[in-house]
Amino acid sequence: MPQVITDIAAMQKTVVGLRRKGKRIAVVPTMGALHEGHLTLIREGKKLADAVITTVFVNPKQFGEGEGFERYPRALEDDARLATAAGSDYVFAPGAGMMYPDGFATVVDVERLSSILEGQSRPGHFRGVATVVTKLFNITTPDVALFGQKDAQQVVVIRRLIRDLNFNIEFVVVPTVREPDGLALSSRNRYLSAEQRAQAPVLYQALLLAEQLIRGGERSCKQIVGAMKAMIRSRSSAIIDYVSIGDADTLDEQYECLPGRSLLISLAARFGTTRLIDNIIVTVR
Repeated sequence: MPQVITDIAAMQKTVVGLRRKGKRIAVVPTMGALHEGHLTLIREGKKLADAVITTVFVNPKQFGEGEGFERYPRALEDDARLATAAGSDYVFAPGAGMMYPDGFATVVDVERLSSILEGQSRPGHFRGVATVVTKLFNITTPDVALFGQKDAQQVVVIRRLIRDLNFNIEFVVVPTVREPDGLALSSRNRYLSAEQRAQAPVLYQALLLAEQLIRGGERSCKQIVGAMKAMIRSRSSAIIDYVSIGDADTLDEQYECLPGRSLLISLAARFGTTRLIDNIIVTVR
C-alpha cells in the first residue's frame, strides 16, 4: 500500500523531504473512484517523476445543487490499492473540513473559460475546480501535473490557471481512455442501467461522425452539430445538454471549420440522471 496521508501539514512535510533528496514530484489530482483512466495518469506520472502523489478528494465546491455530491462513490482503501499497483508513492486524501476550514473565504476564478459549455450548464463548477487545484498545487508543489483529455474544458482552464498564476509546473495531458466500444471511462458510468450503457457509445460515434464530415470537406459547424444531434437522438434516449465545435485553445465557438484550425468537438448528454461528457480534437487539413 502507498502511504495514505490525510493531514495537509504531513503532506507538506513529506514533500519537503522529497525535495531535500532531489526528487522530482508528479501529482495526479482525482476525486477517487479510480478507474483505468486515472491509473493511466499515474503510470505516465511515474515515467516523468521520481515520486507520484495521487490526490483523492471529493471536492464539494465543484458540485452544484442536485449534482450528486452525496452519492459520489468513495472507496479510499480500494483507491489506495489501485494507485499503488499503478505506481503511486503517496495518496493524499484530506477531509473537506481540512481543505475548507471554518472561515474559508478565498476562491480562484478563471474568467470566461469557466462560464461557457460545462460552466454554463454547471455554474460555479470551474471556480470550485480552480480553487481546489490551486490548493493541491500549493500543498504538493509538483514539478509535473497530469490531467486527462476527457475533461477537455478542465484542461483548458487549468492550463490557463498555471500560466496566469506563474506555477512552475509541467502540465501533461493524457489521451482519453475508452472502453472497447468507445465509451470514455468515467466514474459516472457505473450509474448507467444496462440499456443506457448499451446506448452510451453513441456519444463517441457522434464525435467520430463530426470528424468524418470535416475530413470529407464539410465546413459548416451548424450542419455538423445538427448531424451529431440527429445521430444521438435516433440511437438513444439521451437528453442532449450541448454539442459544441470550438477552438481547442480558447474554446471560442466556431461557425466554420477553417483549414489549419484545431477544433475541440465536445458534448454533454444525460442518460436518465447520469450526465456524461466526451470530446475529440480535430485539426482541419
